Amino acid sequence: MTSIAIIGAGPQLGLAIARTFGSQGFDVALISRNREKLDSLVGKLTAEDITAAAFPADVIDREALGQALQDAAARFGGIDVLEYSPVGTLGSTVLTTPAETEPAHLQHEIDQLYGAVTATRAVLPAMREAGSGTLLYTTGAGSIDPVPQVGNVNAAAAALRNWAINLHKELDGTGVQAAHVGIDVSIGTPAVPGFPTAQPEEISPVYWQLHTTERDRAELVFSL
Repeated sequence: MTSIAIIGAGPQLGLAIARTFGSQGFDVALISRNREKLDSLVGKLTAEDITAAAFPADVIDREALGQALQDAAARFGGIDVLEYSPVGTLGSTVLTTPAETEPAHLQHEIDQLYGAVTATRAVLPAMREAGSGTLLYTTGAGSIDPVPQVGNVNAAAAALRNWAINLHKELDGTGVQAAHVGIDVSIGTPAVPGFPTAQPEEISPVYWQLHTTERDRAELVFSL
């Protein structure tokens, strides 16, 4: 039995990744803050004959996140793939330019990095012991080519990208793949008029590629 845990699971990219892996026989553990939304996603996947379950947790709550992954591993007999892509809520996330940024503007965003570290520590020991597994970390492409209008978000995302690529180097030869996915498009609907936009189903195959045929890659950037 194989399984994927999707952290930050939502109705767009998270659901598309769940469908991509679920269609290949993976069980799906969905992790995010909102139980009601997770149950809705589980219902959709179940209707498509994909085995899925919800494990509510906020990535900022490290104890809850670790427990959610422990529960998911117990339910599905382990976690073979971890996908990490939590995002702030549109309209509630404070965006600042580099010159405007104060430490408080960075703290919530940096917590996303702490969540990635927490999640990885929860699943990596078993992957190392098995000599197999995949760890995938998603950010916007501003982690690579930053944009002043979202300076605080880009800075934290760049830290996560750096950590993920460095983890890839550390795990070389262990059978465990770690990689960063940079999304250089708006997903579903344009965030900015004129900015390239892709549907989640166009992006999700990238994750399957990294898990299967491109395990030597530390990074893959999706763009149009």
